[in-house]
This record gives sequence, structure tokens and C-alpha cells, in this order.
Amino acid sequence: MAGRLLAVSDLHVGYAENRAVVDGLRPGSDEDWLIVAGDVAERFADVRATLALLRDRFATVVWAPGNHELWTLPNDPVALRGEARYRELVAMCRELGVLTPEDDYPVWTGSGGPVTVAPLFVLYDYSFHAPGTTTKAESLRRAYDVGVVCTDEMLLHPDPYPSRDAWCAARLRSTERRLAAVDPAYPTVLVNHFSLVREPTLVLRHPEFAQWCGTVGTADWHRRFRATAVVYGHLHIPRTTWHDGVRFEEVSLGYPREWRRRGAPAVPRVVLPAPVPDPR
Repeated sequence: MAGRLLAVSDLHVGYAENRAVVDGLRPGSDEDWLIVAGDVAERFADVRATLALLRDRFATVVWAPGNHELWTLPNDPVALRGEARYRELVAMCRELGVLTPEDDYPVWTGSGGPVTVAPLFVLYDYSFHAPGTTTKAESLRRAYDVGVVCTDEMLLHPDPYPSRDAWCAARLRSTERRLAAVDPAYPTVLVNHFSLVREPTLVLRHPEFAQWCGTVGTADWHRRFRATAVVYGHLHIPRTTWHDGVRFEEVSLGYPREWRRRGAPAVPRVVLPAPVPDPR
């Protein structure tokens, strides 16, 4: 079988059932690449062990962080917070040979290529406001009022930035500069834990949660940076959607209680060669 560009996210290997799924993730050929779009685990050692396992199996592994990798749990021996934790994760990936948002973007030359695969680290800035609100303060107040509050508010520390949205703003600036410098001869596959556009969040059972799901600052990146596909997770709603003629793949495994309802886990998902006709 020819090599494929595959993707998965939200492995959450703290659950035994999910660890069993990960143990079954194997390439179809020696040329397969695997994108891991965040939320491997919360504890540093679990992230390392899982990425090491996958790197041993796949020709190339490309990782973008989720919010869970950035949590600082009280019982995690790696007690780093914020930017320092992210940098330690990057250093760990480099030891394993796993590509990160801080490395040169690789070019996939297999079926459907050549394309530049760009792992991104762009957070959220509360700009996906809760319905009926127009500011971060109003949106957060609505979420707290209805009891829909992301655990990030307690465990994802933005140090040294004053807030998570300030960290997001810094990541937007630096990432935009890097994407603008990508060779325009190639289309891209953009990889981010959070969706680059808001539309996929409209199906959330609790719309107040959308404010922890992305930023309006990336709303046109799939067009500006020539995306042939966008890979993301976080929502735990695996599906394919199209926005401005660009294919968006939500590739999450999710929690066992979620994927059990759907039957056998459909991971990883194929990004290239394109599994569905391009409507353009």
C-alpha cells in the first residue's frame, strides 16, 4: 500500500480503553505519516510514552499541542507552567524525533502531495463568544452562570503572559509570520488542536463552551495559506466539513463514553490522499 498522511487527536491515554486503541494504531505501510493534533494526555510522562510508541511505528510523526498537554496537574512530577511547559514538550519531542510547531514544516511528497504540513500552536482568546454576548467578560459570566466552564481555567496557566488570550495573541503573530514565509508553490495541510473557523462549534450541545475552542484571528487562514485540508480536534466530534471549499477534518478519538456510542473508534483518519471528492 502506498504511503498515506493520517491524523488523530484527543487520545486521552489516561483511560485504559484509549490506551488499548492507541496500542492498535499501526501504519498500513512503511511510508505512512501520522499527525497527532493534541490532547495526547495530561501528564508529561504519558505524553512522552505515547509519542515514543507512535514514532517507533510511523515514518514521521507530527505533533501539535492541545490544551490538556499544557495543564499543570498537582501530582505531575513535571510542574512547569505555561510557556515553559510548552518548551519542555517541544524539547521532549525533538529527543524522540517528533516534529512540532517550532520545527521546519515538513513537505509530504506521497500521494496527494507535495504539500507543506504545518503543525500550529494557536490557542483561544474567548472571541467565540457565548450566544447573546459581545465581550469576553460577558461570555465568561454566561458560562459560569450555566455551569459550563473549561478546566483550563484552573489548570492551563499562561505564564509568563498575563492571560491565555494574551498568549494566544503572541502565538497568532508568530505563527502568521511563519505561514506567510511558506513556499507558495505548495498547498498546505494546516494542523491545529482548535478549529481555525468557528462553524464546527455551532453543533456543540453547550454553545457556551465555544469560547475555549479557537479564535476569530484564524478565520481566513485556510484561504490565505492555501490549505488543501485543515486537521483539528478538541471538539470530540469526528467528521468532515467544508468551509470555503476547503476540507476540515476533526480527527479526535475522545473519551471512551463518547466513542463507544459511535461503535468502534474510526481512527486514524486519512488526510491524504483525499478520501472524498473536492467540491471545488
